[in-house]
Amino acid sequence: MEREPIGVVGVGWVGLVTAACFAELGHEVWARDIVPEKVDALGRGDVPIHEPGLPELVRKNAERLHFTIDMGDVLDRAELLFVCVDTPPTYSGDADLSRVDAVLGELGDSDKHALVMKSTVPVGTGRSIRRRRDGIGYVANPEFLKEGSAVEDFMHPDRVVVGAEDGSAGYADRVEALYSPLGAEVVRTDVASAEMIKLASNAFLATKISFINEIANVSEELGADVREVARGMGLDDRIGPKFLQAGVGFGGSCFPKDVQALKQLAGNSGYHFQLLTAVVEVNELQKRRTIGKLQKHLGSLAGKEIALLGVAFKPNTDDVREATSLVLAGRLAGEGANVRAYDPVAGSKATDMLAGARIVESALEAVDGADAVVLVTEWQEFRELDWTGQVKSRMRMPLVVDGRNFLDREALVGAGFTYEGIGR
Repeated sequence: MEREPIGVVGVGWVGLVTAACFAELGHEVWARDIVPEKVDALGRGDVPIHEPGLPELVRKNAERLHFTIDMGDVLDRAELLFVCVDTPPTYSGDADLSRVDAVLGELGDSDKHALVMKSTVPVGTGRSIRRRRDGIGYVANPEFLKEGSAVEDFMHPDRVVVGAEDGSAGYADRVEALYSPLGAEVVRTDVASAEMIKLASNAFLATKISFINEIANVSEELGADVREVARGMGLDDRIGPKFLQAGVGFGGSCFPKDVQALKQLAGNSGYHFQLLTAVVEVNELQKRRTIGKLQKHLGSLAGKEIALLGVAFKPNTDDVREATSLVLAGRLAGEGANVRAYDPVAGSKATDMLAGARIVESALEAVDGADAVVLVTEWQEFRELDWTGQVKSRMRMPLVVDGRNFLDREALVGAGFTYEGIGR
């Protein structure tokens, strides 16, 4: 069966995953980006981001994936245009929709194309676009991909959300049909509700993280173990176990931005979203609690050698946006500590972002002569280190702050380490 050609506008992380996965489903995909070097690299099969399984998918479907800088190439070959451009926050906290507006401008007066909005946009964006461009085809189709498992998430989604008004119902039917081979439940709704589903989903997950971190902090004071608490909570099917892992706070490109965006939208409408204000505050304070844990054992941090293991905001990605490591490095430098950081993937990206820290080439180089090690990102490589041998012998003081409750506490304590976890 002949499959509909697809256009993708913006070939960042979301756009490239979308393009590659639709190509895997048998579609000819025309993907446009404005950066010539990126387009050339992708045309050669070189994927500029770290996402498991994505390079293989791009190379496997090279004949169906067409990368271009010319919007005309896309408009000539596809009617459904998946918009995957950045919508970063402005200084006011509102979303910068200039890239979305640029796509709209390039579309001109076409009446045969439809915008399929995958970019995260404020509630009301679709309504505004349709008001400015009467009759334009518009479908809200938010993405729910997780960095580190994006290909799997696309091919096996929990749900597919398709939002459209009456005038675009035909386009929405076509978008829904694209996902039919995946067998996922489709949520058909209006555009504003689809836009809200994306923001509300991420805000709720962020709330779960901040909540369990608050429970962790109380557990430390009362002698409970947050891991056992979370396990007992998660067995309740009304709660579930996901996103109940206490740690040093959330980061990345989605949760901080989307929580702030929803909070800003509420404020713009005259409503004070008090719960999200607390979620943001808890998360920022959680990132800084590590400093107190270090000071409890080391006193002043001036002149102390601190190793940060992990720079990316989570494992299996090279994304350092809003990463806890950025806050920790800055605070440690402010306390006068000497900081060495290592990440198996994201180190090179963070060279100019980790204030006062030196990026090194291996975990053992990071811990050499260290007064303390802080585990920031739970890369499997760090669990497999020879902690009781090579790591301990290289450290000046055997102090570990496990910011993800990832390491074997009993083994470390048994080997003479001083161990600090989160909520334990």
